[in-house]
Amino acid sequence: MVSCFRVLSKTLPDVKLEHASSPPRGWNSYDSFSWTISEEEFLQNAQIISERLLSSGYEYVVVDYLWYRRKVEGANADSLGFDVIDEWGRMVPDPDRWPSSRGGKGFTEVAKKVHDMGLKFGIHVMRGISTQAVNANTPILDITTGKAYEAGQRNWSSQDIGLKKRTCSWMQNGFMSVDTTLGAGNAFLRSLYTQYAEWGVDLVKLDCVFGADLDIFEIITVSEILKQLDQPILYSLSPGTGVTPELAKAVSGFANMYRITADDWDSWGDVASHFDVSRDLAAANLIGADGLLGKSWPDLDMLPLGWLTDPAANEGPHRASNLTADEQRTQITLWSMAKSPLMFGGDVRNLDNATYDLITNAVLLEINSFSSGNMEACFPYITKGTRSWIATGRNGEIYLAFFNVNTDQTVITAMTSDLAKVLPGKNLNSCKSHELWSGKDFGILNQSLSTAVQGHGCALFILNCS
Repeated sequence: MVSCFRVLSKTLPDVKLEHASSPPRGWNSYDSFSWTISEEEFLQNAQIISERLLSSGYEYVVVDYLWYRRKVEGANADSLGFDVIDEWGRMVPDPDRWPSSRGGKGFTEVAKKVHDMGLKFGIHVMRGISTQAVNANTPILDITTGKAYEAGQRNWSSQDIGLKKRTCSWMQNGFMSVDTTLGAGNAFLRSLYTQYAEWGVDLVKLDCVFGADLDIFEIITVSEILKQLDQPILYSLSPGTGVTPELAKAVSGFANMYRITADDWDSWGDVASHFDVSRDLAAANLIGADGLLGKSWPDLDMLPLGWLTDPAANEGPHRASNLTADEQRTQITLWSMAKSPLMFGGDVRNLDNATYDLITNAVLLEINSFSSGNMEACFPYITKGTRSWIATGRNGEIYLAFFNVNTDQTVITAMTSDLAKVLPGKNLNSCKSHELWSGKDFGILNQSLSTAVQGHGCALFILNCS
């Protein structure tokens, strides 16, 4: 039987942590640009985020995958032979899309411009080594000498470390794992992440390494490398297909955020698929658990809201999100109550007012950053197709969310006696209740709190108890 909630007997003291003391928040290019984004498009988005979203905590701007792939005829998300690599087999930005990278500068100039905007710069990277580097049999850089890696009286190269039987399942032409039992394999990974630090990278999203694509050896090796760098780098893992609490526990201490579902796109089925796994990881005390040099957070994936592209497309933003207004509120309410990192995915150059108001809602951001005791509460009278989450605010307020996964309007009720079981020591006899989305005051809480919730919609109550 799945446990839906845990009873908290005491409040843990706040500890100031260097990495991810609250769920990271920012913007990622994938939902709006797939792999095609250019330096100009990226910096345009970053500037607007600095001006409009940074004040709401959106501080990371992340270039998602294939920034090293040439955007030419024949190139796509799993093509071979179109990537730009240096003499050591390391990916470097496509100079046609990222002109400031020319002359061996990598992302140095982009990172500097992002930092000058008051933001932090992130990149997506794939696990292991590229097939293109292995085919070219490039030498491996030893960062301690600046020369080719040598051990056992010989130089080592890409073909010595690439594991051709361990290709990425969804990008088989692109990347394969490296043998981390070899000194040469570790030397290659050190050369990668040292270069990212030299560029000024603040976040790396390591993909095809978790969930059904698990490579625990690379996860741990990269974590140890990041610990040793002078540049603090937030560590994100992806994707999350098939994640269980046991699997999450195996990696949470090595990272700062880790995906717990497959890619989330703008369909109701994708949104609804997050309820069970969010419940399970909350019940396993994994929200805000110890992580790399700080905390770690289960990641429900980007928010596909606003102006988007399509999965693995060869084009940028060209359409609005398919989620209804109710579905969008449900998504960001669940993400906030589950304390997921909030990474907006829409093109902010075309950010509409409704989407802006949603992703900057002060109550949701307060819950996401500062609430505690976040859990799904399986009240006995919650009917099939409805869910309920509960959390406590830093000033003692109670947040209670109802979710209607059904297509038809449903009345959802919470009994005060059951709330008291979840919140021991709380005096619930004089709580004033207000619902966020309707703006309605529900007065003093008596024996129950009840409201009709639209299909695919939600209600979020704030209870202030004297």
